Amino acid sequence: MAPRAATAALLLLALPNAAWAQADLVLRGLDAKREEYGAVARKIWEFAEVGYQEEKSSALLQAQLKGAGFTVQAGVAEVPTAFVATYGSGKPVIAIVGEFDALPGLSQDAVPVRKVLYDGGPGHGCGHHLFGTAAAAAAVSVKDWLVAGKRAGTVRFYGTPAEEGGGGKIYMVRAGLFKDVDAVVSWHPGDVNQITRATTLANTSAKFRFHGVSAHAAAAPEQGRSALDAVEAMNHMVNLMREHVPAETRIHYIITNGGKAPNVVPDFAEVYYYARHSDMRLLDGIWERIVNAAKGAAQGTGTTMDFELVNSVYNVLTNDALSDVMQRALDQVGGLKYTSEESAFARQIRTTLSGTLPPEGTEEKVLPPEVGVSSGSTDMGDLSWVVPTVQLSAATWVPGTPAHSWQAVAAGGMSIGTNGMMVAAKTMALTAIALFQEPSHLQKARAEFERRLGGFVYKSRVGDRKPPLDYRKASQ
Repeated sequence: MAPRAATAALLLLALPNAAWAQADLVLRGLDAKREEYGAVARKIWEFAEVGYQEEKSSALLQAQLKGAGFTVQAGVAEVPTAFVATYGSGKPVIAIVGEFDALPGLSQDAVPVRKVLYDGGPGHGCGHHLFGTAAAAAAVSVKDWLVAGKRAGTVRFYGTPAEEGGGGKIYMVRAGLFKDVDAVVSWHPGDVNQITRATTLANTSAKFRFHGVSAHAAAAPEQGRSALDAVEAMNHMVNLMREHVPAETRIHYIITNGGKAPNVVPDFAEVYYYARHSDMRLLDGIWERIVNAAKGAAQGTGTTMDFELVNSVYNVLTNDALSDVMQRALDQVGGLKYTSEESAFARQIRTTLSGTLPPEGTEEKVLPPEVGVSSGSTDMGDLSWVVPTVQLSAATWVPGTPAHSWQAVAAGGMSIGTNGMMVAAKTMALTAIALFQEPSHLQKARAEFERRLGGFVYKSRVGDRKPPLDYRKASQ
């Protein structure tokens, strides 16, 4: 049996013939709307709105879903750009999650050479313009499938802002918006097509602010107490600490405010920290030591310190039962084939990349699942500890392209990005259809979820703080 025929047979095992006929219609329906969804993604790419400021991007996706017959609840969880779009009623409730925030400082044209559109401007270096659009496309397709078969059940699209460090999903989970959901289906743009069975790094971040006493740095330095000295003392202690934490720990920071003039002792300084580890329980202890370093730095420099917790996300809790279902769907959908123009674009992009690159044509394949620990962090982690969750990656960038790069922005703004986005939309739609059609998938997923929890009760690390709606304002 040929590989494609074999994978088709596997999917047919998951869906009865009548259901598969409808699923085939869903795939063809998505193909028919490729240009429409590509235009939506391109608009969001052009908006390039950073976390919690995605007003136009959120509104555009809401309009798409309203036009498809969904009921939209906007401004949920005290976040103006967060929303939930619902179609249907009753069980099961299948959620499809979409993001749409850009990154600061990654402005780039959709060309295979470095070409900034706006100096210092934002750009979609993580492909969230594709993320939100593909998820919306999948949700609409599943709704069409429910309608065509007059089936019971609920499909929901969750518009989740500020994934890049703002933790939008944390506040949506805290608001109870996922409490009746049976499974979450999601994806992320990337440079390969594969199911994500890997966990991620839990991540805690905060802005540490030191307050001192200003003075003339030459005429009366003894009267000053430098807030910048405190920042530098904290950084030095944390850097010494790196030798004494688990090897897989990641700690990084930037000084966001170091004073205004060299001849004035700074009375205010700020440093922005991230700390990551694959186990939130271990990260809690590492973070406590970082906070203690800040306290010691303040005491040693005669300053005072306070800090604002910006974000704290869990590592992802994987679910093999759901991954098996999504694997069959991705195997059926397959990868993507570049046109001659896209191949030329990709070859030029490859000349700008470093390291050992995947072979040309990798985008055409479905790779074995990603396992182990991913180096990234995401607020999908918090969601995965309250609802069984599954994700895939689709090749929206030239294979070998790193996330958060101008090369990712460039490919994401042209047809390569659109093609990969449609692979994701089709895979998510088929996955959701299989979950609606066969309740045993959800039963197995829930049993595995409870087993992996092992009695652990999720508790958000952000406590009762308000969503940090202004966390990106100083970054632009």
